[in-house]
Amino acid sequence: MEYGSAAQVGQLQYGSLQLPHGNIDLPVFMPDATLGVVRSTDATDLQNCQIQALVMNTFHLMQRPGTSTIQALGGLHTMSGWRGPIVTDSGGFQAYSLIQQNAKFGSLSADGIIFKPEGSDRKFQLTPEKAIQLQMSYGADIIMCLDYCTHVDAAYDLQAEAVSRTIDWARRSKKEYERLLKQKKLAEEKRPLLFGVVQGGGSEELRRRCAEALLEIGFDGFGYGGWPLDKHGNLLTDIITYTRGLIPSHYQMHALGVGHPGSIAELTRLGYGIFDCAMPTRDARHARLYSFTSAATSFSSGEKWFTYLYMNDDKYIKNDRPVSEFCDCLCCTHYSAGYLHHLFKINDTLFFRLATIHNLRFMTMLTQRIRDLHYA
Repeated sequence: MEYGSAAQVGQLQYGSLQLPHGNIDLPVFMPDATLGVVRSTDATDLQNCQIQALVMNTFHLMQRPGTSTIQALGGLHTMSGWRGPIVTDSGGFQAYSLIQQNAKFGSLSADGIIFKPEGSDRKFQLTPEKAIQLQMSYGADIIMCLDYCTHVDAAYDLQAEAVSRTIDWARRSKKEYERLLKQKKLAEEKRPLLFGVVQGGGSEELRRRCAEALLEIGFDGFGYGGWPLDKHGNLLTDIITYTRGLIPSHYQMHALGVGHPGSIAELTRLGYGIFDCAMPTRDARHARLYSFTSAATSFSSGEKWFTYLYMNDDKYIKNDRPVSEFCDCLCCTHYSAGYLHHLFKINDTLFFRLATIHNLRFMTMLTQRIRDLHYA
């Protein structure tokens, strides 16, 4: 199915979100600024790439630089120099991943998560209430409820337990959120939006149970929870599609952790409007750059609309052309592919900056092309 057909227009959730630090046009891709920075770039670079919002990570930020330091530095926006919207996740996925690697790093209980990062002597506790307190103290524009994450292949009993806890934690998160709103006396236009996270692994029954309970509690939007790929690295399209169908179309849904260009193009057809992932910036640092194959894209089935360019390849040694003729980023308008190859080979930090800028501009051009097709 191609964009703009009558059968799917009602499924597409575009338009914009009004947030305390500005509006974002949808669909939107947000790079992961895990510790308050998109590696190798600054806020001006991000603005020039037309990035609209960043995702930062509560699990990591509460450790480094620490909440008291963030507050002393004026909150995430002032600390990082980024004036646009910021989304903070709860940290539940990262804490779960740490504990799954080795039980000595912590434990999950009905009350929340206790973890001790490798190499640290300090234990951290992350409860539903604390996750909300931290995110609101950071000055984020969209905050996430603490959720109990599982792998799609986990046993049904574990998935069911995760859903029960996710629902309970969502209820506690909402209560704490409302308490803080009242305490801070925030006006409607100044309050951060609160998103619940739909868990349930690969079970339609559990996804439905979780979604119905979260809708009853009431949130501003929702996230697709859990790892979005199967063990072979393929997008879990069926359950992702099913989960979107459980949430009324007027609610925005965040495809948490989805950032592959092809996956974004596919999931926007299904009604997802918000995406984030570390992959484009990580790929850039490892010399894998993205490029459109033509000046226009229909995203039709079978169309090869983008390709990977591996800048470590010796074929670029004497290439005096830009990385992509279809890109207007700093890298492509000022430097040749041969120069970028040279920077990579000598391991100069300028390579990481230019490559990251290029991939991020590709991602913003991708979402703009999708918007243009929808509104055409």
